[in-house]
Amino acid sequence: MNEKAEQHTTPDWSDLQLFVHVAREGGLSPAARATGRSAATLGRRMLALEQALGVELFVRHDRGYALTAQGRALRAELDEVEARLTRVASLRPSAGLPLVKVSAGSWTTLALMPHLAALTGTPADLRLRFIADEHIANIPHREVAVGFRNKRPNEEGLAGRRLQRIDFAPYAAPGAPDRWIKVMADTPSARWLDREIGDDAICEVSAPRNSLDLARAGIGIALLPRFIGDREEGLEMRGAPIDQLSHDQWIVTHQDDRHLPHVRRAIDRLCAVLGG
Repeated sequence: MNEKAEQHTTPDWSDLQLFVHVAREGGLSPAARATGRSAATLGRRMLALEQALGVELFVRHDRGYALTAQGRALRAELDEVEARLTRVASLRPSAGLPLVKVSAGSWTTLALMPHLAALTGTPADLRLRFIADEHIANIPHREVAVGFRNKRPNEEGLAGRRLQRIDFAPYAAPGAPDRWIKVMADTPSARWLDREIGDDAICEVSAPRNSLDLARAGIGIALLPRFIGDREEGLEMRGAPIDQLSHDQWIVTHQDDRHLPHVRRAIDRLCAVLGG
């Protein structure tokens, strides 16, 4: 038996999935952006895959990775596998619609609610379950299919897309007392406010949404994202945006889920609503 052939091993399925991304994107850097893996990791995994199969899959050059004949044949096989898996994953009972669970903070959820018809389709072709929580859901463990975060995802297997820039500012109703409404939550904005005012608040709430309700009622000043505060006709900005709280918003999903038809539709519609 050929000594080289004896060294071949069964290829890792995750490496085959990564191969599809590198083949589709034509290089390590764009594939790294699509998969959330580093270019160095992808390079090592592609080399391991070639060693496992005993064939050269790529022609490597400065402009990217071009497929060899064996690489093109492997991609054709995997494209068919992916298509079959997508068809199986999209199967559902005739009486129901595919469910997409979405994790978002209180403010993003509040901004999305008026657009529910646009998000689910007309006629509806999916169901959305919003999990409004300041806690970051575990997407790798499939707690949700889609999540919103305030920074680029760095866990392996996740893909992210940058959306809008988020700014926070103080808002209050005309004539409201010049004192803060404090939110007792584990969020960057709540922590910033706690550092700035300590216990000197006109009242405290445990849910961020309640600070908006109290500001509307003229109780005091609420620290709100501008995409919420600016649209409230009864509120006015009481000072400049807080530079330390500005951040990019990211929509995140698992790289294995983002090509499922119903998840893809949900992501595209969420991005359209939020300007991504």
